[in-house]
Amino acid sequence: MEAVIIDSGGANLASLQYAFERLGAKTRVSADAQEIAAAPRVVLPGVGCAADAMERLHRGGLARLLPSLTQPVLGICLGMQLLFERSAEGATECLGVLPGEVQRLSAAPGRPVPHMGWNQLDPSRADPLLAGLEPDAYFYFVHGYAVPAGELTVATVDYGGTLSAVVRRGNFWGVQFHPERSAAGGARLLGNFLTL
Repeated sequence: MEAVIIDSGGANLASLQYAFERLGAKTRVSADAQEIAAAPRVVLPGVGCAADAMERLHRGGLARLLPSLTQPVLGICLGMQLLFERSAEGATECLGVLPGEVQRLSAAPGRPVPHMGWNQLDPSRADPLLAGLEPDAYFYFVHGYAVPAGELTVATVDYGGTLSAVVRRGNFWGVQFHPERSAAGGARLLGNFLTL
């Protein structure tokens, strides 16, 4: 069980690597295009601003590489958002692997932005990434932008509307939450990714 975690400059790289290592997986953090292309599985994490993350991917030649990958790829939080065509955060052009635009969440009384804390998933359809998860499992979210539910949505979360919590197209999966911070449910999901 091996995976390469793309060095996206995010603060969650060490905790993500540790979460995989607890599952017995060998991981490497890398920004090397050849190493990423040869990896059996690739993780695109992300914390921060879409424009900064995309600039980093372009600078390393990874913005061209990532859409061409054929192995399982998992985008986490901002990493999921970068898989889409564009983000309203700074009107950023993203990787274009998935159709659609990431939108800013709207604050309301009792519903601050960013959406931060534990929330439940509502699976829309069966998927191997979600195999064996408890019904209505809780996961840890921290995000101010989101993707509305659509045809690629595997599971949703309710936060002032139905949002995509898990998406999939072919060998590309994305999760809006942080599985590395999501206790047993997150560990199960990362374990499922390692078997894809």
